[in-house]
Amino acid sequence: MAKTILERCESHGLRMTDQRRTIARVLEAAEDHPDVEELYARSSAEDPRISIATVYRTVKLFEESGILEKHEFGDGRARYETADRDHHDHLIDMHSGEVIEFVDPEIEELQERIAARLGYELKGHRLELYGVPVRRR
Repeated sequence: MAKTILERCESHGLRMTDQRRTIARVLEAAEDHPDVEELYARSSAEDPRISIATVYRTVKLFEESGILEKHEFGDGRARYETADRDHHDHLIDMHSGEVIEFVDPEIEELQERIAARLGYELKGHRLELYGVPVRRR
């Protein structure tokens, strides 16, 4: 069902330069939630001709086209992931900045019940939890 970022760009009619293709491949391979600086480092390692401005413009274009989803996790950096991924929530480690993805059926059910109790049909949500590691003795 899910197409690659490159296929989604092409289906949206976006003009795909070699540099945009490189950035799309880097995003496709990302297993984390990179910011523009991280995307630039990874992309320019593959193609040194890529500038930070090109990465900013490409990320903005992909976001406006619904290909990428932007996240603000309170650390002053916008981070990105593909917009077509299965639903998941995020736990952000406030010490390291690591973003942990999770799905919890109990949380999903609770949100549905709360919306229904308040007279709403839930159409979507975004859950971000912020925490610090528990030190074990």
